[in-house]
Amino acid sequence: MEERTLSSRLLPDPAGPGVSCIQARDTARALLARLHVPSAGVDDVVTVVSELVSNAERHAGGATLFEIHARSGVVTVEVSDRTTRLPEAQTWAPGRPGGFGWRLIHVIAATIHVRAHQGGKTVVATFTDKQLHAANP
Repeated sequence: MEERTLSSRLLPDPAGPGVSCIQARDTARALLARLHVPSAGVDDVVTVVSELVSNAERHAGGATLFEIHARSGVVTVEVSDRTTRLPEAQTWAPGRPGGFGWRLIHVIAATIHVRAHQGGKTVVATFTDKQLHAANP
């Protein structure tokens, strides 16, 4: 990644349920394209974006903010929602969909952390330049 800072931010339509997965994925792809991130790295980031936004929809009433930043060899994805309840890995149950997302993002992203704030929380996932380019030597 070149030494520059790029950022994008999405806020939901006030009348809508929250930032959509489609909007967040498209925003992430556009920013990563400007950085010439290989397709495997883009796929990793977009997978984490999809999981974080869909988890906000499923468990917290929708994403209230989506941000993606690229600076100094690190891409950071942030998804905020309306609940202070911390995410937790769910026990897998045959016949019940879901339960893999929180584990999956921990495998894909370099780091994951959660910041509580007034009115909700923000889940932050980071990806290193090395990690994003690893699949394409």
